Amino acid sequence: MTARQKPPAADAALIWERPEPANRPAPGPLSRERIVRAAIALADKDGLASVSLRKVGAELNAGPMRLYGYLSTKEELLELMVDAVYGEMASAGPIRGDWREALRSIAQRTRQAAKKHKWFIDLLGGRHHLGPNALAHLEASLAALSETPGFENIDDVLQAVGTVNAYVIGALLSEASELRAELESGMNETEWQNATWPYIQRMIATGRFPTLARVVRDATHPSSEVRFDRGLDCVLDGIAARLPR
Repeated sequence: MTARQKPPAADAALIWERPEPANRPAPGPLSRERIVRAAIALADKDGLASVSLRKVGAELNAGPMRLYGYLSTKEELLELMVDAVYGEMASAGPIRGDWREALRSIAQRTRQAAKKHKWFIDLLGGRHHLGPNALAHLEASLAALSETPGFENIDDVLQAVGTVNAYVIGALLSEASELRAELESGMNETEWQNATWPYIQRMIATGRFPTLARVVRDATHPSSEVRFDRGLDCVLDGIAARLPR
């Protein structure tokens, strides 16, 4: 459930436990799976703002009122979309390795999903999603630490997993923001840097920014993939440092 959703009515089952309507072949077969696939295709092509029950219905040759038999709100559709992406992540197979490698694998799968579905990261970061695939993802994340000495207290497990998750979401949001800036400005990062370089040179020449001058002169500026991995290493090292020796 996202933070934007209204609480469900007391007598309304969540989408995950609500049965689908009986299949009606005319004017065309319909199911939650087909609805979700069509919505994901729209979002992948034109962004999350392009997703509406009307547009999804048009893609399926069905009116929006027919879609309301399968879900009640756009928020429920977004939840179904998120859970479908978690299902794609799970299709890579079980999480293996020690707790560090397991959490690294989970983080990388999340990053790959966000690269494939650029809208995905915009729906993360609020309340936990409750779909079966999302719950399986959360279970795998918690289980990766639960058998590790030093994590006997479940609160410590939650803190560690939450810290990794916060880093991953923050890093992916930063990458997504750069992509949006590129699309909106028409300049990639290198072109933008070249355009602003004369100004940066003038500011550095004032002598007021010596540390920034070191960044320009000495920093290696690795790729986003390398930066992501190094940042994740810092987080995992911090968690490891708190474990009893």
